[in-house]
Amino acid sequence: MKPETNQQTSQHILMVRPANFGFNPETAENNFYQQKDERNAAEIRELARKEFDDFVALLRDQGVNVIVIEDTNSPVKTDAVFPNNWFSTHADGKLILYPMYSPNRRLERRMDLIEELMRLNFKVGEIVDLSFFEKDGQFLEGTGSMVLDHKAKLIYAGYSERTHKLPLDYVSKLLGYEVVGFNAVQEIDGQVTPIYHTNVMMHVGTDLAVICLDSIPKASEKLKVQKKLAESGKKIVPILAKQKFNFAGNMLEVSNDGGEKFTVMSQTALDSLNIGQIQLIEKYTTIISPSIPTIEKLGGGSARCMMAEIFLPKGE
Repeated sequence: MKPETNQQTSQHILMVRPANFGFNPETAENNFYQQKDERNAAEIRELARKEFDDFVALLRDQGVNVIVIEDTNSPVKTDAVFPNNWFSTHADGKLILYPMYSPNRRLERRMDLIEELMRLNFKVGEIVDLSFFEKDGQFLEGTGSMVLDHKAKLIYAGYSERTHKLPLDYVSKLLGYEVVGFNAVQEIDGQVTPIYHTNVMMHVGTDLAVICLDSIPKASEKLKVQKKLAESGKKIVPILAKQKFNFAGNMLEVSNDGGEKFTVMSQTALDSLNIGQIQLIEKYTTIISPSIPTIEKLGGGSARCMMAEIFLPKGE
């Protein structure tokens, strides 16, 4: 069965079960959501695996098809639990590999993972490897850097040290999508810095867009984003900077075999939302909210980052 080429949600989610989850000092340079932890490494690894397993169980309970890939012990990859940054898949059979900011995260790119997808009867027609951009210090970290609206053929992207224009334009031509680029910032300890990943401050589903508009300081860019969202029929759910710091922008819409749609966000994110925001999201989708505090604290990423959507066509 071949999926529609413009579907926004996938029924198939790939997740990587962490082997050596922990704090990564390389990524902490510009990910201010990461915090160190005094607990020992073995305890942290165990907690992360428990949070991961419980998350997968929640998704499967709702009929979402989750493909779990075990992380390899060697080389050590502290951030392997966030696979959406190094690859994306598309309904025309494309699989794109992305240039990563942190050298130790480049180890996450695994051909055996792609082979496993093919073994599961997903059709990979073309592998596009953009890792060559790393040589020139140009980065684009998958669906962390880009929030994709497949139906409207739009790429929302906030420029940062991990999201550069050159590889972004390359992907836009590759997919035939228009880039809606902007600068998004946050204030940390009185210092204004770019938000490292777009999916920290916005999410686009079939009918909804959750976005921290306050993080786009330039009025013309903010209006451009609002206009594109409105033109593509999205109902905007604005969130505050404080909610963004609680991962409320880091959501993903998924679906099950019955076509039922779910908005997946962490318990931290859900707890930060007000009743009106929750009711609006629930008008269109059912909320799934895993509790992943260890992964959020040390990894600086949340529920969306842990899920790589598989849009590849599937053989009979």
